[in-house]
Amino acid sequence: MKNEVTLYTRKNCPLCEEVKVWIDFLKDDYEMEFREKDIEEEDRLHEAYALKIPVVIINGKELVFPQLSENEMRERLQE
Repeated sequence: MKNEVTLYTRKNCPLCEEVKVWIDFLKDDYEMEFREKDIEEEDRLHEAYALKIPVVIINGKELVFPQLSENEMRERLQE
């Protein structure tokens, strides 16, 4: 089964860049369809995620800091 992974990000976000590294690493072990969305491009996304980013949604389940980690992402990809 292919996992659906969406990263909500914005420019100049160091934590977002770190999460992208984790996702690139996890792509080697898990089949996934990855999308990256800049929250600055849509008002509704900015309103929803401005204070939360980076946010990763894996198969419909949202991960935000402090729960967002490479290990937590791996667990969600294994579900």
